[in-house]
Amino acid sequence: MDVPDFEHEDPVEPRPRVWETPPNVPLCLESAIADPGARNFVLQIRDAFFHGFVVRKDGEVRGYVDRCPHMGFPLAQELDRYLTSDGELIMCSFHGALFRPLDGVCVGGPCAGDRLRPWPVAVVDGVIRTA
Repeated sequence: MDVPDFEHEDPVEPRPRVWETPPNVPLCLESAIADPGARNFVLQIRDAFFHGFVVRKDGEVRGYVDRCPHMGFPLAQELDRYLTSDGELIMCSFHGALFRPLDGVCVGGPCAGDRLRPWPVAVVDGVIRTA
């Protein structure tokens, strides 16, 4: 029986990332995201991947790149768990940074005063699309 030699295997290369998306890509129905609520999206763009999330709060929709400005990690360790339990703020589950949902400004934690990178999205006929 052959035993794999893990010590000498090539390390797995990380997937290439992109930070923008083309316009008019349908993501989901607006009603598929609770208010308040958030949902993760991963889009393949050629050979690279975009990681973002959409927040719905007070009848408004905003998109952000899924990357904390503090350390560059994704914000949620659990799928779609971007908001605090009361739905008032976005929270980085790694270091506890808190962001306002409608403008992405960090209001507490290690990157206070910084902001999330916006991801342009819009609601068109009840469908959330990239803008």
